[in-house]
Amino acid sequence: MPVNRNALIRYKTIDQCLRNRYRRWTLEGLVGACSDALYEYEGIDKGVSRRTVQADIQMMRSDKLGYNAPIVVVDKKYYAYEDPDYSITNVPISGQDLGRLQEAVAFLKQFQGFSHFRELDGMVQKLEGHVYAQKTNRRPVIDFERNEDLKGLEFLDPLYQSIIRRRVLEVSYQSFRAREGALLVFHPYLLKEFNNRWFLLGRKHRQGKLLILALDRIQGLRPLPEVPYQEQPGFDPAEYFRDVIGVTVNEGSRPSNVKIWVDRRNAPYVLTKPLHPSQEVLEERPDGVVVKIRVKENYELERRILGFGPAMEVLQPARLRRRIRDQLKRAWWRYEEADRRET
Repeated sequence: MPVNRNALIRYKTIDQCLRNRYRRWTLEGLVGACSDALYEYEGIDKGVSRRTVQADIQMMRSDKLGYNAPIVVVDKKYYAYEDPDYSITNVPISGQDLGRLQEAVAFLKQFQGFSHFRELDGMVQKLEGHVYAQKTNRRPVIDFERNEDLKGLEFLDPLYQSIIRRRVLEVSYQSFRAREGALLVFHPYLLKEFNNRWFLLGRKHRQGKLLILALDRIQGLRPLPEVPYQEQPGFDPAEYFRDVIGVTVNEGSRPSNVKIWVDRRNAPYVLTKPLHPSQEVLEERPDGVVVKIRVKENYELERRILGFGPAMEVLQPARLRRRIRDQLKRAWWRYEEADRRET
């Protein structure tokens, strides 16, 4: 049966709410969330009635759309998913939708090879592999890196919509180092993926410094339409991240020339997949190669170097060399201490 866009927005909003286990959802809470979503996505400001949301819940519970959502009422007041892992986004693809996906893949494949659509290549292959597996009931022939347990992915679409619609958000956020969460009035500018994790770049209200938030540490979002959105003057994402590996940008620091020796066995990996776009080979030796990258020193750079263990040695700058050396020493002593305790 056909479903209009507003209904889909409400279904998706109810789904996101019920997947949020940090809050207990009353009917009034769901009505408010659906009203906010329709205002944010469609500019509809007349709100949603209790009767409409009740009908939406019944529709989601039914088989009419294939959801069969296990929505239950707790304590005669709070709505929740009986299965905490359930989501309408996990519903199997119908035969009709599968046919449409095939058409979409065929259309997107026409753009492969064009420089302007080069980023589509991986997405098209992923779609094609998924459609093939669904249609033939066989295992996929392409396997992409993914993290099924990654938290925060439910915030991707609301954040994307907030950025393109220039909306300020109240973000409930708890970093790994913080004992308790905090509420941030946040101006979002960019979503960025790194190492199979998603991050949000923006700045806190009335502060000029840019801040990066990990989506898996976000606990909740709420739009603040009454707060005027403020752009970051002169912000260019490509320029901002140009001199770093990862997402941590130490503002005010300057890039430096980092010279690294890589042993002969691992040199092909570093040469075929450079550590950074600025990488160049300075010297080829019998025992390996020396490469140079021009980057700002940050956490991700150190993790990348440490990941190679003894196969990589920082030659310059001296301060980075000392930090890597000290961390490897601490790792060595940890193993030594453990071995001594066992003996």
